[in-house]
Amino acid sequence: MSLVNHSCDPNCVIVFEGRQLLLRSVREIQIGEELTISYIESLMPSSERQKHLKRQYCFECNCLLCKTQEKDADMLAGEEQAWKEIKDAVAKVGDPRSQEEWEQVLAMCQALLNNNADRLPDTNIYLLKMLDCAMDACINLRRWEEALLYGNRTLKPYR
Repeated sequence: MSLVNHSCDPNCVIVFEGRQLLLRSVREIQIGEELTISYIESLMPSSERQKHLKRQYCFECNCLLCKTQEKDADMLAGEEQAWKEIKDAVAKVGDPRSQEEWEQVLAMCQALLNNNADRLPDTNIYLLKMLDCAMDACINLRRWEEALLYGNRTLKPYR
């Protein structure tokens, strides 16, 4: 699907159903509006997105989100020391395989989320990554209700 251009605020996503590639809209698209997808993980500050795009695809993005840096403040909101601690912890998670490893990941996530509840809003990207990590741990441990609670916290910021 190389005919769709990049935007950090895309109006479409690519999904696979079996061996079939589908282009799905993620919001209302106006007549004549270009269809776009994000080539990279969108949940990063503008400067990080630009670095990834330059390194991986050899271009600089000039979408409205990059020009205005509109969401950057929300993505890095909260106490810097708190989000750096969470950022480092998420980077160390690795690839848990056993139930015991998933239990350890969940315990770490719960401790960090509880300790930083008043220091970071749910819009902080590193807190969101920690919530995703906690949700993954709950899913792997078959704790469906807990997974749903963590997942629900990520919905509004991801929009």
